[in-house]
Amino acid sequence: MTLLNAPKYDAGAEKRKTGLLIGAIVLVLLVAIIGVGGYLMGHGWFYTNLHAEHTVDKFFQAIEAKDYNAAYAIWMNDPDWQKHPQKYDYDLKRFTEDWTTESPVGLIRTHHVDISKTDGTGTFGTGIIVAVRVNGDHKLFMWYEKKDGTLTYPAPHELGYN
Repeated sequence: MTLLNAPKYDAGAEKRKTGLLIGAIVLVLLVAIIGVGGYLMGHGWFYTNLHAEHTVDKFFQAIEAKDYNAAYAIWMNDPDWQKHPQKYDYDLKRFTEDWTTESPVGLIRTHHVDISKTDGTGTFGTGIIVAVRVNGDHKLFMWYEKKDGTLTYPAPHELGYN
């Protein structure tokens, strides 16, 4: 091929290449912003801890509504727990006492899920610590076990935040 028979300039192909390049850059930036944004806001990389936060939020909503059966079902991650209560050593009576009369913060009237952090062994951790502000000024740290979706209190350690 010589300069005299070079291919004709295709403006449409150049526009497509430019559009693909800009689109790829925007996509990479968007993925980076979402990934880092979730981490910086305290919800895990790419907001991966939101499911655990919603579970803890539903748990505290049930406690506030005094629906201890529903709260216990969320705690054990077993909506049909009443069909086999003997399966659990931690029974509903003790659970209700622990979250009412024996609660470390007293009767729970309000709550707000603040932040969460993946924790534990392995690349992606075995659980998630969810920080909850209860009754305005008390911090509780709940543990969400990834393998079975159950909750535990207290979490293995506390998170430092304001």
